Amino acid sequence: MKNTNKNFVFERFANAATRFTGSSSAFIIALMIVIVWAVSGPVFNYSETWQLVINTGTTIITFLMVFLIQKAQNKDGKAIQLKLNELIAAHERASNRMVDIEDLTESELDQLHKFYVTLSTLAKQETDIHCSHSIDAAKVVDQIKKKHIYKHKSDGNTPSQ
Repeated sequence: MKNTNKNFVFERFANAATRFTGSSSAFIIALMIVIVWAVSGPVFNYSETWQLVINTGTTIITFLMVFLIQKAQNKDGKAIQLKLNELIAAHERASNRMVDIEDLTESELDQLHKFYVTLSTLAKQETDIHCSHSIDAAKVVDQIKKKHIYKHKSDGNTPSQ
């Protein structure tokens, strides 16, 4: 329970920080800091320490923001994937194989991409805009073709292509 509470506190902090850093107020504050720093240059004779202040400050902020942005992107990506999974699951003709494909390897995704390029080519050749192609439809057609070839082979005939 103690670990869950820490995660909840961090989650709330990260959400608030993400909202703030993406706001106009945060930009104006950052701009004002840079202006004050630039204007103070002559006071500090543009010393190395004066330059080090802005360099160190921006480096630290950038370092921390990288993790905050990555956390926000991971959360958004997960939410989008769940929404897409729900849309796929809710549509009766959609292929459920698309659910959780983000867990596939890069080569498996490339193979799937090639399949969709083929489907796109088929769709462009159709004159009926209501004609649909899907992974499952392609599998059924493939099974029909295999049965047809098997039937002709057992009859001693060669199927015409």
